[in-house]
Amino acid sequence: MRLVRAALLLGAALLPLAATAQSVPQAATAAVKPIAFTERTLANGLRVYALRDTGTPNVAVQVWYDVGSKDDPRGRSGFAHMFEHLMFKATRNLVSEQMDRLTEDVGGYNNASTNDDYTNYYEVIPANHLQRLLFAEADRMASLVVEPKSFASERDVVKEELRQSTLARPYGKLFSTYLSAAAYTTHPYARSTIGSIENLEAASIDDVRAFHATYYRPDNAILVVAGNFDPAQLNAWVDQYFSKIAKPTTPIPRVTVQEPPRTKAVRYTVYEPNTPLPAVLMSWHVPADRDADIPALTVLQTILSTGESSRMYESLVYRDQLAQDASAFLDSKQGTGNLIAYAILAGGKTVEQGEAGLAREIARFRDAPVSAAELAEAKNEILTAAIKSRETAEGKARILASSVIIDGDPRAADRQLAEIARVSAADVQRVARRYLGVEQAATIRYLPDTAKPAGQSGDRITVAATVQTAPLTPPAQIAIVTPASEAERIQPPAPAAPVKANLPQPVETRLANGLRVITVERHDLPIATAYLVATGGQMLDPVDRSGVSNLAATLMTKGTTTRSATEIARQVESLGGSIGAGSDNEGGSVSVTVKSDQLAPAMTILADVATHPVFAPDELERARAQQVDAVTVAFKNPSQLAAMVADRAAFGASPFGAPGGGTPTSLKAISRGDVTAAYARTWRPDQATLILVGDVTPAQARALATAQLGQWRAPAGAAAAPVALAALPAPRTIVVNMPGAGQAGVVVERPAIPRADPRYYPLAVANTVLGGGFSSRLNQEVRIKRGLAYGASSGVDAARAVGSFAARTQTKNPTAAEVVTLITAEMARMGAAPVPDSELSTRKAVLVGNFGRTVETTGGIAGLIGGYVLDGVPLTELQSYTSKVEAVTPAAVQSAAVALLDPKAASVAVVGDAKQFLTPLKAARPETETLTEAQLNLDSPTLR
Repeated sequence: MRLVRAALLLGAALLPLAATAQSVPQAATAAVKPIAFTERTLANGLRVYALRDTGTPNVAVQVWYDVGSKDDPRGRSGFAHMFEHLMFKATRNLVSEQMDRLTEDVGGYNNASTNDDYTNYYEVIPANHLQRLLFAEADRMASLVVEPKSFASERDVVKEELRQSTLARPYGKLFSTYLSAAAYTTHPYARSTIGSIENLEAASIDDVRAFHATYYRPDNAILVVAGNFDPAQLNAWVDQYFSKIAKPTTPIPRVTVQEPPRTKAVRYTVYEPNTPLPAVLMSWHVPADRDADIPALTVLQTILSTGESSRMYESLVYRDQLAQDASAFLDSKQGTGNLIAYAILAGGKTVEQGEAGLAREIARFRDAPVSAAELAEAKNEILTAAIKSRETAEGKARILASSVIIDGDPRAADRQLAEIARVSAADVQRVARRYLGVEQAATIRYLPDTAKPAGQSGDRITVAATVQTAPLTPPAQIAIVTPASEAERIQPPAPAAPVKANLPQPVETRLANGLRVITVERHDLPIATAYLVATGGQMLDPVDRSGVSNLAATLMTKGTTTRSATEIARQVESLGGSIGAGSDNEGGSVSVTVKSDQLAPAMTILADVATHPVFAPDELERARAQQVDAVTVAFKNPSQLAAMVADRAAFGASPFGAPGGGTPTSLKAISRGDVTAAYARTWRPDQATLILVGDVTPAQARALATAQLGQWRAPAGAAAAPVALAALPAPRTIVVNMPGAGQAGVVVERPAIPRADPRYYPLAVANTVLGGGFSSRLNQEVRIKRGLAYGASSGVDAARAVGSFAARTQTKNPTAAEVVTLITAEMARMGAAPVPDSELSTRKAVLVGNFGRTVETTGGIAGLIGGYVLDGVPLTELQSYTSKVEAVTPAAVQSAAVALLDPKAASVAVVGDAKQFLTPLKAARPETETLTEAQLNLDSPTLR
């Protein structure tokens, strides 16, 4: 099972849970019932699964096809993925992009993904729109229209996706192309899902039509519907729309190639641009997901890399400080999969050291059994993740569909759960010895091109000539579908009556020390989230100490007066949870999610972390080094660096302009005194709020808060006053030249308004029209009409003191100037004319729908309330949010856009290979400034 599936499947396991934070987990008790579903198969072979949940106002519709990138035709790698994009275009009865009209425009959403083994299409919509989605899914299964304009546009979009994920992102080639090519000598899993520019260019319209006719058929698909529906009505609609789709008489081509076992280790060394730190990756073959050894391998992977008490984190990241990041994942499939372990090395460390460290941790599994504590902790961690995955109908649908497609059995989840519960230490050692031997490893050493020795080129990692692929043999007769005329087009059915949503009802109290306690009860699953927030944060950081609040938050979980960093991680993860602390512009937070019967011991640890951190000098040095490395990596990502440059350009000397994570210079200047002062500015009970959401009552919440935080006392004196905002600088256009960058990152940013400003809702709606969602104006202009980017969006961050607006995208370097012009033109158009009522209503639905899905999970509710607390918003906003959005008028949107979206007040940041776009950008914006990476100084308000 894939890493995510390992978490999903354990939701119904019978696993041990600790009685206290310090004890070793003991025997198991039942936690979550298996997913209840019905199944039937239509005469044409379509398998239909239904999961009813009347507790949600929504319904999830998923169609999974048993075809993935392993089925890409010869010479057409990336084809299944490109075809996925085309499924959102026209059908006989639907116009191009109408799937977005049927989902996003009514408050839902849709998306799709391509995997080695499958392609899945999924939507979540208000339950009264179910019939319309069934109509649409059936229509695109039966009658997809493929025409030259959409084909060319989507091929360009996929190219931009490839540039973004593989070429522009640090380590993109390592994970996107080299990993699979190095792992296989025979099976077509060797080819990357995204493919190559050359193969994408080679694809033709005839290829697309043949692919659809070959694989997109009812007997090669499953339909899963989960949520609030009437079962009899669902059956009638499925029959009405899907049963008439013909089952082809031709057989479905299947990949039958078997990957031979690897009996001799292979090793590659490559040198790549845009590699801020060296990396090393090792992989080993594992059997198909349905194999009896997968449960033990799942537990092994969890012990190896899940959480800060995992073996890889404790040794490679924490103790030896070899890696800035180290992790592992189990990528199991219909056929031979892989266990993958990797390390992004810390500054000054070598790939030889990294490889030795990874190999040592794998050898430990072969050489000795894991401990009883490790075994129980791993099972509990998977259990908590599993319960979280089942909080929504969509999550449950995904679990079931994955089991059907990967394992061929909708009940495979329950079978694997029982097997995981029985995994022993001996089982873990046995599978390590069987699959993870020294000679069974494939290793990739990934280094900066600047480290390449003179006269050497490094190894080439390409798909082996021995990999077996097949050409696509199309059916003899392929019908070419054309759009129906207006007179003949069948319109989607009308929506039914809306289903009323159940909004969270928070209950608030306050302790004698000033601590607010907010509780939201949800007893449908045995899970609870504790979220402690406090006002303060990065806006209080001294001018020359950017990143100090972030560093203080990191260190809060790295040692208290009674627990070391390792003890904190081991104790909370033994409960199946993980603890995290963070800092943002106007506050800080500490959170943990656990099974509800572990909430009391988890709260003990959370309270200790929040109130008794010690900020030990050795922990400070370790955290500082890790953050410097993390920032170094971020500086080589064009989109991330563009965002930081735009912040500084828009806000100048204001604290909101400084990088929240710091810079190498500011981080190196921070002392322990700076860290303790940053903690003290934020963390005191009279400016803190504890939010408990899930399987907990208000009385239990107050008792827990009193027991664990009731003795917390505020220091003498008033809390730190907010820093007065400096005068904001004039707008600028700044280019940072990153030679060889795979794409250009583009950000257009300007200051906005605080959350309490009465114009907040008009601005939120205006922003959603402009850049919120797939159907927004920016995405329409940049992606859908022109294929210049994988996506374009905008967002409003309205906090307590100030806000910001930013529009952003990534595009190939030669079109960066064009994209800047498109973004600023759309910003100006927002204020030039009122938004039509028809467009405005759909964008309001996006906001309301996003809000509704957020409050379906404990973590979503906790995060939403935490944001309200930090922004100074009353809790009544939960009940009034929808009505406030609906009350926004076209005039109010236009007024907000004139005042707050005028591009003349915005700064522009472009990071990329400047020689490819600087001339047209300067022609359009003569004031453009250019900086090299070496000249850029994010510590300075002027960036110089």
